[in-house]
Amino acid sequence: MSQVSTGGKHEAGVVSTPLHAYPRRWFALAIIAAAQLMVVLDATVVNVALPHAKADLGISDANQQWVVTAYTLTFGGLLLLGGRIADYWGRKRTFVVGIIGFALASALGGAAWDDTSLFLARGLQGVFGALLAPASLALLSVLFVDAKERARAFGVYGAIAGGGAALGLVLGGVLTEYANWRWCLLVNIPVAVIAIALALPIVPESRAHGNTKYDIPGAVLATLGLSLLVYGFTKAGETDAQLRLKYGWDSPVTLGFIGVAVLLLALFVFVEARIRNPLLPLRILAHRTRGGAYLSSTLIGAGFIGAIFFVSLYFQLVLGYSPLKSGVHSLPVSVGVVVAAGIASGLLPRLGPKPIMAFGGVVAAIGMIMLTRIGIDTSYATHVLPAMLILGFGLGCTFVPLGNIALVGVDEHDAGAASAVVNASQQVGGSLGTALLNTVAITAATAYGRDHLPKSPDPKALDLLRAESMVHGYVTAFWWGSALLVVAAIVVIVFIKASKKDVPAEGASVHLG
Repeated sequence: MSQVSTGGKHEAGVVSTPLHAYPRRWFALAIIAAAQLMVVLDATVVNVALPHAKADLGISDANQQWVVTAYTLTFGGLLLLGGRIADYWGRKRTFVVGIIGFALASALGGAAWDDTSLFLARGLQGVFGALLAPASLALLSVLFVDAKERARAFGVYGAIAGGGAALGLVLGGVLTEYANWRWCLLVNIPVAVIAIALALPIVPESRAHGNTKYDIPGAVLATLGLSLLVYGFTKAGETDAQLRLKYGWDSPVTLGFIGVAVLLLALFVFVEARIRNPLLPLRILAHRTRGGAYLSSTLIGAGFIGAIFFVSLYFQLVLGYSPLKSGVHSLPVSVGVVVAAGIASGLLPRLGPKPIMAFGGVVAAIGMIMLTRIGIDTSYATHVLPAMLILGFGLGCTFVPLGNIALVGVDEHDAGAASAVVNASQQVGGSLGTALLNTVAITAATAYGRDHLPKSPDPKALDLLRAESMVHGYVTAFWWGSALLVVAAIVVIVFIKASKKDVPAEGASVHLG
C-alpha cells in the first residue's frame, strides 16, 4: 500500500514522494469522484422517492422533512469537524471509513421498518458524508500540485458536485418507478464496495502534521443546537388525527425547544471564542465580506432547498406524475444553474462578485415567486417550466461568486476552514429552511382546509379540498422561500465589499448540494 507524505520527512510506513509525480493520481481522481457522487446524489435522490416512502412507512406531514433534514443537518453540522479529522487522522483512512459508514447507513435506510429507522439512517449518512466529502477534497489538494492539473481535477470534482444533484432526481425516479423507493438508498452499496476495493491499493495516504486537537465540544453544541432548532420548527407544524395543529408557534413545547436550541448555539459561540483550537474560528466570520458571504449562503440554502422540497411533492401528489416523470420535470433548475454558472464565470473578472451575486438573488426570487402561480391543474409548460429555469439561472449567478468571496482576505492557516464554512452554511441553511417552510406549508394548508370545509361530507369534494389545501401550503412556502432569497440579495448589497480585484485569477470553486 503506497503512502504519500505531505512533507519531506520520512516516517514509519510513509514514503516521501513528490506528489506531482504520483503515477496513479488520475485513477485516484476517478475513485474519489465516484465516492463523492454518492454523497451528492443522496441530497436529492430521496426527494422523488419521498411520497412512496412516506406512504410505505406511515410518515406524517410534519415529520416528512426529516428525510431530507436528518441528512443535510448532520452533514453540514459536522463538515468542519470531518475536515479536521481527515487532516489529522489520515485522509485516505478517513475517506475509506466514510465510504464504509455511508454504505452501512444506506443499507439501514433501505431496510427501514418505520419512520424513525429511516431518519436515523439518513442522519448516519450525513455523519459519514461529513467525513467523506472533506477527505475527498483534501486528497485532491495533495495529489494535484501542478496548477493546471489541479484546475482540471477540481473541474471534474465540481462537475460531479453540480451535476450530481440533477442526476439524483432522475435516478430517484427510475429506481422508485421500476424497482422500489428503497433502492434509492441501496444503490450506494455496490458503488461503495467498488470504490473501497479500488481505493485501498490506489489512493495514497497523507496527513497534516503539528497540532492535532479536535474541538469536540464545539461540534456537539453546534449539531445539537441546530437539531433542536429544526425539531422546534417541526413541532410547530405537528397535527393530530383530525388534522388540527397540536402545538403551533406559540406553544410552550415549540418555544421550549427553540429556546434551548438558541441557548446551545449561543454557548457554541462562547466556547469557540475561548477554546484554543476552535472548530469555527470566529475571526473568519468577523470579516465583513466573508461574513456576508456565509450569511447569504445560509439564506440561499434555506430559500432554495427548503422550497424546492415541495416541487416533487406537488408533481406526484397533486399533478399525479410518476416518480420518473417527476424527476425529469425537476431538471430545468439544474439546467438554469449550469447555463448561468458558465456566464457568471466569464463576467466575474470584469464585473466583480457583488453585482452578479445580487442580480442572481433577485432573479432567483422572481423564479420562486413565479412558482406561486401553480394550481391543482396547472400547465407545466406555461407555469412551472419557466419558473424553474429562471430560479436555476438566478441560483447559478450566486454560486460562482460565492466560492470566490468566501476566501477574500483569509489567512492561509484558515483557508480550509473558510472554504468549508460556505458548504456547511448552505447545508445548515437548507436544513433549517426545509423544516421552517414545511411547518409554514402545513400551517397554511391546515388553515385553508378548516376555512373551506364543505357543508356535506362528499368524498369528491373532500378530495378536491385536500388537493387545494396542499397547493395553498406549497404556494405559501414558495412565498416565504422567495422572501429568504430577497433577504440574501440585500445582505450581498449591504455587506459584500469585494471588487473584481479580489477575484483570484484561476477562480475558486464552491461545492454545493
